[in-house]
Amino acid sequence: MHHPVDTPPGPPAYSERLGVPLRWWVQGFMFTASLWLAVVVALPGALAWGITAVVALLVVGAFIAYGAPQITVADGTLTAGRARIEARHLGRVTALDAEETRLTAGRHADVRAYLLLRPYLKRSVKVEVVDPADPTPYWLLSTRHPDQLASALSALTGLNGASQAG
Repeated sequence: MHHPVDTPPGPPAYSERLGVPLRWWVQGFMFTASLWLAVVVALPGALAWGITAVVALLVVGAFIAYGAPQITVADGTLTAGRARIEARHLGRVTALDAEETRLTAGRHADVRAYLLLRPYLKRSVKVEVVDPADPTPYWLLSTRHPDQLASALSALTGLNGASQAG
């Protein structure tokens, strides 16, 4: 009896976690320290430390959760956060600069689009969706490396290169 062998997935062509920047962590620390200074003079020490610890845990949890989404191009699929789409449903890929990202996410936005945006990432990649059964016209994805993501997506879709806006 022959059993099919599962082949492990290959390494991703592109992978990026949209983690919050270092400056947010510094600001979160400074906020927590300021809170501690405010409560330590008004409350007993143990209560002040307890309140500060709870707030610090909430800040850390919020930053980790907000920065958790990943963008991955692997095994014929684009994954962005919780959303997944197969390469056969992808069309034109465009790397956008900060101004084009602002316009595409704002004035020129389509309400049906899938957006995975982070305010600390000014550039993005716009990926057209060509699936006639899907009302989503495009995905707009924040990224630190728009050219690399666009190249990986263009290779995945078999289109000849990504276009560059700007």
